[in-house]
Amino acid sequence: MATVQVAVWVVVLLVLLALVFDFMNGFHDAANSIATVVSTGVLKPGQAVVFAAFFNLLALFVFHLSVAATVGKGIADPNVINVHVVFGALIGAITWNLITWYYGIPSSSSHALIGGIVGAVIAKAGTGALVASGIWRTVLFIFVSPLLGFLLGSLMMVLVAWVFRRSTPSRVDRWFRRLQLASAGAYSLGHGGNDAQKTIGIIWMLLIATGYASASDAAPPTWTIVSCYTAIAGGTMFGGWRIVRTMGQKITKLKPVGGFCAETGGALTLFMATLLGIPVSTTHTITGAIVGVGSVQRASAVRWGVAGNIVWAWILTIPASAFVAAIAYWVSLQLF
Repeated sequence: MATVQVAVWVVVLLVLLALVFDFMNGFHDAANSIATVVSTGVLKPGQAVVFAAFFNLLALFVFHLSVAATVGKGIADPNVINVHVVFGALIGAITWNLITWYYGIPSSSSHALIGGIVGAVIAKAGTGALVASGIWRTVLFIFVSPLLGFLLGSLMMVLVAWVFRRSTPSRVDRWFRRLQLASAGAYSLGHGGNDAQKTIGIIWMLLIATGYASASDAAPPTWTIVSCYTAIAGGTMFGGWRIVRTMGQKITKLKPVGGFCAETGGALTLFMATLLGIPVSTTHTITGAIVGVGSVQRASAVRWGVAGNIVWAWILTIPASAFVAAIAYWVSLQLF
């Protein structure tokens, strides 16, 4: 693969921009990790964000960098990547994250980044430069991850209801207030493991394209791994409270047992996807799991209008971020 050595300041600027996106990913998606544990009253908001950030960072030592490899090499032809493509992709993703955060819509930071890469690459080289298999696998999991979260969350709820069928509600509540700490930790671990790697992937892509890393390297430089996990953990600590309210209160009313089932179902989905190297949406996953838990109680327990608005945001994420990324790509040609 041909590389182009560019000014160090341009590379540093883009790495910092990628870390800003990573921080915003944690900030935007903190709701995915903490909404259930906060809405059930198991942890106070301040405690919850520190708890989730710790497990985001712990994921550094748990997961292989398979998702980073997919983002870095499996979405677009590495030969078309340059600083302008990376700039466009990051601006597209950041812009969509800001819009959805402002309106309290739990959209996918992951798919915003994928959409950004797609839009910037098309602006430069057309659709032929995209890796179809990587794109379709990511698009497929837009539907698979919430459905799997829904299925696992609802099955967990049914299983727990059967196991504790002879227990009093107060005893069940007391048990699951403790158990929800474990499920929330597992979900935050999955969130950090899948989402931090997406930013690692795009920085790796940038370093290879600009000659500061080699395409033959088995892994990106250690500093990229540590900085990306630290950035997402820092973003989680600041929390996106607008989205927490939507996730934890507006979709359905959760008790500790429901929070445990939703988080466990979501965590299992994230672990599987990360092991397979698939960049999935933690937002889609936990939303599906929450809806699954709510629907087991009764269909009317789910506010389907709110859920429908979230689905529309999912559908629009990739094309909207791709559109902004394409514009940002053309603007960057005039800037540097």
